[in-house]
Amino acid sequence: MKRSLVLAGGGMRVAWQAGVVKALAEEGLEFHHIDGTSGGILTAGMLLSGVSPEEMCNRWSGVDVKDFGSALPVGDYLKGPWSLPAIGDADGILGKVFPTLGINDATIRARAAEPGAVDGSFNVVEFTEKRCHALDATVIDAGLMAAGMSLPIFLTPLRRDGKIWTDAVWVRDANVAEALQRGADEVWLVWCIGNTPYWGDGPLEQYVHMIEMSAMGALLADFEVAAAAGREFVLHVVRPRHPLPLDPEFYLGRIDAETLIGMGYRDARAYLESMTDAGVAKDASCTAMTEPAPGVRFNDTLRGDLDGSPVTLKATVVLPSDPGDEAPQLTGYLEHPRFGRAFLAGGRVEVMGDDVTYRARVRLDGGWQSVAVTRTLRDDPGPDAWADTRRARLEVGGLVADLSMSLADAAGLLASLEPVGAHGLVDRAGAVAGFAGNGFRELLRRY
Repeated sequence: MKRSLVLAGGGMRVAWQAGVVKALAEEGLEFHHIDGTSGGILTAGMLLSGVSPEEMCNRWSGVDVKDFGSALPVGDYLKGPWSLPAIGDADGILGKVFPTLGINDATIRARAAEPGAVDGSFNVVEFTEKRCHALDATVIDAGLMAAGMSLPIFLTPLRRDGKIWTDAVWVRDANVAEALQRGADEVWLVWCIGNTPYWGDGPLEQYVHMIEMSAMGALLADFEVAAAAGREFVLHVVRPRHPLPLDPEFYLGRIDAETLIGMGYRDARAYLESMTDAGVAKDASCTAMTEPAPGVRFNDTLRGDLDGSPVTLKATVVLPSDPGDEAPQLTGYLEHPRFGRAFLAGGRVEVMGDDVTYRARVRLDGGWQSVAVTRTLRDDPGPDAWADTRRARLEVGGLVADLSMSLADAAGLLASLEPVGAHGLVDRAGAVAGFAGNGFRELLRRY
């Protein structure tokens, strides 16, 4: 059976895909063909360059998201907004992002030419013909890969030999058709473009909606063509339950690569646990998501000593404002010299009396271990109100450790505070104000 990994676009948020790929690799899934479109080119480029899933996750931590755009010559900006070629160009992607992620076009071509190599393809639109080209890994180069991520308005296209190359997103954002053409019997689609009924106001949200419509339209067309031709295949789709944070939140530091990777690992694990051999339906439901309940997201970092070595828990928690709306979400990782960075799966938040516990599973030494991190929240008045909140007890793999939150980590928690499920300045401010008014202690105790 031939298996294809189809990596959809999603801008800088495709750091999420590294967590997905790590989970798939832990299950021993191997792919005979890897295809990348738009931001998915980064994930495809790393895999086809020989970067391991574990290293992919580590390398994303070193990326400066501001390198995804670099400035044009000053003269271009002096032309005024109506004649501006774009906001920036792809030089930062070529000179900084690709090297940091371990993407090397010469390595990709050399590996693709080896006997028995994994097939690779990268989708780039040639504007003159208005045609998407699935460029083979044996002929791809860094300039064309960067062009495939150069979203109009934001980055200038590649002009080469009288042709203009740019992001394929307005034609397609995932090339299932290419996977089928290359003989795939099983397609794993890794999808991080939003797909909800929500329609938002404002130019940014509606620009994103246009991408969503284009992406889904092309995907459904691929399904329809395959059905008309009688082309049978099994489809598996890994996607978030709720739309991922948009690129501006990543760019402004409201979310980071590690958080996105943790979300990707969670989402892949959730699919792997519920999947069937028949896969999912080849219709719009396969990528459907729901809007999250209004609430807040924050990063909670605790540190301590486990079995004589430093241990760190970094958890990303989403708390709905109303506990009746949906359960809190928990993602993140546990880091220790013995097992490196182990991402959380099946994360949840439990409350019993004054105890608030983060529970999850981590994969250690090829098996699963339960993780529990418990805080005891007491209503002590006075200036020591944070003291109990900053202490916790970790249990993992039969080991126990005391953890604490430093003042710097507490400040980081507050700095990471971001509304979710809220649109517009008033609603977003209200979600944060609710957290600030009730405080970390009281919001957790409500669950």
